Amino acid sequence: MHIIESGNVAAATGVRLSRAQVIAAYPITPQTPLTEKLSEFVESGQLDAEYIPVESEHSAMAVCIAASTAGTRAFTATSANGLLYMVEQLHWAVGARLPIVMCVANRGIGAPWTVWNDQQDTISQRDVGWIQIYANDHQQIIDSVIKAFRLAQTVSIPVMVCYDGYLLSHTYMPFDQPEQSQVDSFLPAFAPEHFLDPENPGNFNTVTLPDVRPDGVGVIAPGYIEIRHNLQEDLRAALDTFVEIDKDFEKEFGRGGNPLIEEYRCDGADFVAVCIGSLSYQLRDVIDIMRDKDVKIGVMGVQMYRPFPDKAIVAALKSKKCVIVFEKALSYGNQGALYADIKAALYSSDKKPLVHNYILGLGGREIRTQQLLDALTESCTSPDTFEDTPRWLGLKL
Repeated sequence: MHIIESGNVAAATGVRLSRAQVIAAYPITPQTPLTEKLSEFVESGQLDAEYIPVESEHSAMAVCIAASTAGTRAFTATSANGLLYMVEQLHWAVGARLPIVMCVANRGIGAPWTVWNDQQDTISQRDVGWIQIYANDHQQIIDSVIKAFRLAQTVSIPVMVCYDGYLLSHTYMPFDQPEQSQVDSFLPAFAPEHFLDPENPGNFNTVTLPDVRPDGVGVIAPGYIEIRHNLQEDLRAALDTFVEIDKDFEKEFGRGGNPLIEEYRCDGADFVAVCIGSLSYQLRDVIDIMRDKDVKIGVMGVQMYRPFPDKAIVAALKSKKCVIVFEKALSYGNQGALYADIKAALYSSDKKPLVHNYILGLGGREIRTQQLLDALTESCTSPDTFEDTPRWLGLKL
C-alpha cells in the first residue's frame, strides 16, 4: 500500500510492522513526532507494546537495555544532544551485545543551540560500536528500520537508523507500506539466545578481569580484550550479513540491492561525489546538469557507515580520477570523518584517485544547487590544485 506521510511516520510504521515490544520515549526535536506516532499505534491497539515515557534520553536507553536484557524487542529514538546524553548507555548496550534498534533524526549539536539539520550527532558517535545505517528518503527509512531489527538480532549488535532532521523527518513523500504478513515472513520472532530468566538465573555483564578465567562451571571465559576483539570481528562480519539480509528483503518486497553504497551514474565516470544521507539525492540533479555538459561524473551515497564498507567503496572508487566528499559533519581538529575514512580505505590500492573534501550545511545552513555545481565544476576542472584540507561551502565571513 502506498501512502504519503512524513519521514518520522515512515520510521514509526517500520517499528510497528516489526512488532517492537518495548518503546522508550523522550521528546526532542525533530524526533518527537516519531514516538508520538508510536504512542498512537499502541493506544489504538495497532501495536502490542509497552510504551514507557521517561524523564531523559539516558533513561530511555536504560529502559531499552533492561527490556532487551529481559528478552524483548526494544526501540527508542532521539536527536542531537539527546543522543549525546545517552553516550554512557550506548557503550553499555553494545558491550552487552543487545539487539536494540534506535532511530536518530540528525540535528546539529549545541552549543550554540540549534534545532536544524546536520550530521554531527551520529558522526560523533561512530566509534561506540553501534551499527549505523543512513537513509536517503522515506522509503529507505521504513525499509531500513525493518532490516535493522533483523540485523540487530542476527548479529547481537545494536543498530542506529539515521535520517536527516526536517529534510526527511518532517517532509511528506510517498512510500510503500508493506503488509504485516510480509514483514512477519521476513523478520523472525524475537528469540534471543541469552536473556534474564527466573527459571534459569545467571549474572550478566559483571566486572570482567583483564585475563581469561574459568566461569562458574569451569569453562574458560574471555577477558575484556577478547570481548572487544569479538565485537570488532562480528562488526566486520556484519557487512556480509547485511548484504544477505538485503537480498532476502529484495526477494520479499522487490526493493533493495544497495545495502552498503548507492551509486548514480557512476559507470564510466571519471569523477564521483560522495556523501551520506539525503544530500546524495539532491546531488543527482547537479550530476545530471554536468552530464549534459559532457562531464563524466556520478554520485555515491554511503548507506552503511559503521561498520565501514571499505571493500565496496574501494571497488567503486579506485579507478576514478577524483573523489569529491561532501559532509555535514566534521572531525574537529582534523578533517571530515568520511573523507578520512575513504582516504584510509584507498591507501593500499594500486590506483588512488585524488580526494577532495567539502564541509557544508552545518546547523541547517541552506545547501544551494548552484553551490554544489560550482564546487564540483572546480574539483573536476582543477583536481590537482586542492590541498589536503577541507573547503567550506556557504560560509559568510
